[in-house]
Amino acid sequence: MALVMDGTDLTVEQVVCVARNGGKVELHPEAERRIRDCRALLERKLAAGEIMYGINTGIGEFSETMLSGEEVKQFQRYLVYNHAAGIGDPAPHEYVRAAMVSRINVHAKGRSGMRLEITQQLVEMLNRGVIPYVCQKGSVGASGDLAPMAQIALVAIGEGQAWFEGELLPGGEALMRAGLEPVVLHARDGLAIINGSNFLNGMNAIHLYDIDRWLKQAEIATAMTLEALHANMKPYNTRLHEERGFKGAVRSAGAIMRCVEGSELLSGGKTKIQDAYSMRSTPQVIGAAHDAVEYARSQVGIELNGVGDNPVFLAEDDTVLTGANFQGTPVSLPMEMVGTAVTMVSVLSERRLNRLLNPALSVGLPPFLAEKPGLYSGMMLSQYTAGTLIVEQRLLAAPAACASIPAAADQEDFVSMGMNTAIKNKQILENAWGVLGIELMAAAQALDMRGHKPGRGVTVARAVIRRYVDYLGEDRPLYSDHTKMAELVRSCEILEAVEAEVGTLD
Repeated sequence: MALVMDGTDLTVEQVVCVARNGGKVELHPEAERRIRDCRALLERKLAAGEIMYGINTGIGEFSETMLSGEEVKQFQRYLVYNHAAGIGDPAPHEYVRAAMVSRINVHAKGRSGMRLEITQQLVEMLNRGVIPYVCQKGSVGASGDLAPMAQIALVAIGEGQAWFEGELLPGGEALMRAGLEPVVLHARDGLAIINGSNFLNGMNAIHLYDIDRWLKQAEIATAMTLEALHANMKPYNTRLHEERGFKGAVRSAGAIMRCVEGSELLSGGKTKIQDAYSMRSTPQVIGAAHDAVEYARSQVGIELNGVGDNPVFLAEDDTVLTGANFQGTPVSLPMEMVGTAVTMVSVLSERRLNRLLNPALSVGLPPFLAEKPGLYSGMMLSQYTAGTLIVEQRLLAAPAACASIPAAADQEDFVSMGMNTAIKNKQILENAWGVLGIELMAAAQALDMRGHKPGRGVTVARAVIRRYVDYLGEDRPLYSDHTKMAELVRSCEILEAVEAEVGTLD
């Protein structure tokens, strides 16, 4: 069933369904009516000679330059040409599709002023699998994601490049093979495709979806390590966290306890009165990350369903408003916090890994989880790998949101740099898959050495890990195991198996 888009209620999960899983979209009839009404307003004002930014004027520093009748039409094509100024490797297909579905939802609000044919072209490109070639770098996250969105617009008019059925083609040929014709841009049409922070926010939606699932796996890894280290489980009683009141901590403690339910560890035995911070403060830390993600999700959701454009046309009031609703800061700032949160939770994972490997801290486990310490080094070097990934994460966690560089002769003198934030978050998350994968691998090794009956969720997680990585007896090269574990975390196979056993970890 196609996703019916009406400008409201577009969710992160729906963006992922369309962007990653090839879901189809269609415009709601009311959205089509609003688009037509808005276009009629624009054409009345244009015929009356009313001055409107980016329609019969230039843009940026050229906003005071007036355009003649024929120039109004030509300008939209030149606008797309000169803004298609990105650089470097193409963005992943799912990011391009996420940007397109996000922009279609802006159009569905009926505030952008383009012709309905323009939005329908984007809909058909999505549904027929025409994926524009878009250089990921080039946007400063204000005036919208102009450079990447312009490459989408190029394909809509039959230029640029696009993938169709796995082949990279000239844009016009990709449209032809998909049974589509190029559109011709009229007044406002080009700017209405490119003038919003839809590329970076489509990326944000995908990242939030993946980060939420990664955090759940961080709780599974925590549960495995706690079992392997004979942890005192009192700090995971949800009542403790309810007394303080942070929702994320309550959620995290509950998830960890569901994973260890049924463990022999809960039936007694000697544990420390208090474990190290990296163990007993995990619900507070992962919980804080959950809370950061929840806030960012709310902001990203507002942007997915808001009028991110300039100018904004209010047909019912016969009004045109000019401002800066393309500015990416409202979503890039909370996503900076999310990147920091993922880095923080990765650091916590490495500290638990250290306790599994360090014989002074591991409560009787062999040094570095080696069967013959000295002859074998076990997982000693795994910690090196985790450490280098975390250092890179820390560098990437430096904020881009306050790193504005003025552009357009200082007409655009403060920009969000939100695309930089989104690109950083992708790299932070890729490293996070590796760090957590190494902890999961070490925890499985330690549990095999312990031999006690672990909790139901922990048992299932270890069984999934063992499908991909064997117990480490005699030393072997570990790069393949590390890479498999990172991919396993990315796939969420562990999470899905554990939730099938113990219920959702939300």
